[in-house]
Amino acid sequence: MRTVKEQALACRAAAQQVAELDGAARNALLLAMAAQLEQDEAQILAANAQDMAAAAARGTAAALLDRLRLDAARVAAMVAGVRHVAGLPDPVGQVTREDVRADGLRIQRVRVPLGVIAMIYEARPNVTADAAALCLKAGNGVILRGGSEAQQSNRAIAASLGRALQACCIGAAAVSALEDLRRESIIELLQLSDIVDLAIPRGGEGLIRFAAEHARVPLIKHYKGVCHLFVDASADTALALRLLIDGKTTRPAVCNALETLLVHADIAAQFLPLAAAALQARGVEVRACERSRDFFAGSRPATEADYAAEFLDLVLAVRVVDDLDAAIAHIRSYGSDHTEVIATGEPVQAQRFIQALRSAVIMVNASSRFSDGGELGLGAEIGISTTRLHAYGPMGAESLTIERYVVSGTGQVRHPQ
Repeated sequence: MRTVKEQALACRAAAQQVAELDGAARNALLLAMAAQLEQDEAQILAANAQDMAAAAARGTAAALLDRLRLDAARVAAMVAGVRHVAGLPDPVGQVTREDVRADGLRIQRVRVPLGVIAMIYEARPNVTADAAALCLKAGNGVILRGGSEAQQSNRAIAASLGRALQACCIGAAAVSALEDLRRESIIELLQLSDIVDLAIPRGGEGLIRFAAEHARVPLIKHYKGVCHLFVDASADTALALRLLIDGKTTRPAVCNALETLLVHADIAAQFLPLAAAALQARGVEVRACERSRDFFAGSRPATEADYAAEFLDLVLAVRVVDDLDAAIAHIRSYGSDHTEVIATGEPVQAQRFIQALRSAVIMVNASSRFSDGGELGLGAEIGISTTRLHAYGPMGAESLTIERYVVSGTGQVRHPQ
């Protein structure tokens, strides 16, 4: 078994090969990877069966087993996802700014690959293929450290991708599944500041805080999604109700689901009975403030912990606030900089909400569930950043590049002799 540093150095060398490819060649590489995954379906499913048997023997919950399980349809979706990334616009080489000075010096800002990405995740095995495709699309190499519960599946998928890379005369190490799965190996990987250019931990808050504590490399962080809906006094109640139900009940265990409902006092008597009936019909447990409890039969009193909680379940905190400023103050106190929603009929109120909050995504009269890379036009998403680095919010292939200056001249010097 190679050391973590040996794997990282090999990935860096292979990443340079990927960076030197033009966009058409990188797309051809991704299409070859997709075809190889199709060809290796039997091996991937056999590896997944090993992971499933081990997880079942440990008494893993049914919901987690479903996240782990692969079948022919899920492998086909994984293949389709890689092909979809191949069809996205090429972010590498984009000129984002260009100026020509009076002396003729041409100054450009150009997107280039980051280099080596470390992806640490607790998720479905398909993330292995998704992350690899996005990183290679942007000209990078990637070191993958998936959860130990999916180690056989992840290794089989990475090996399949590696065969496609080799067939295209690119080092298989451009997609490296970390061989050493000890927790200490994550720490070592996160401290290779001379090799790893960016780390993206994707999973529960515990994993991300662990990564943040030990990282010496730039780290994309997204601890949790405490997303709010504020129903302004001018809101259309039917519109606001649609946003509430979609945001809270369609997939409550995702990070862009609503966790807290804030309602302007002037519309509370009109809106809250509608909200209570709709939430009750969908099995949502409510933690309500004193001003709203009478509208929710059987609700529990909301606590400070409830307002800061990411429930990831059919549980919702509710609070009546005096005005927009009170809603903004609440979000500043308890929010996680992920996604905030305002339902309002007043453009001035919407603009104040946008300007006063610093969250990565602000929705005006639209569901929080649109806070997703695919929905926001990125094509695919490698993660969500609530860290103010080069990327903020949902991240796609473009976020796996950086901008550098390219300066072209005809012999200009700063200090003529």
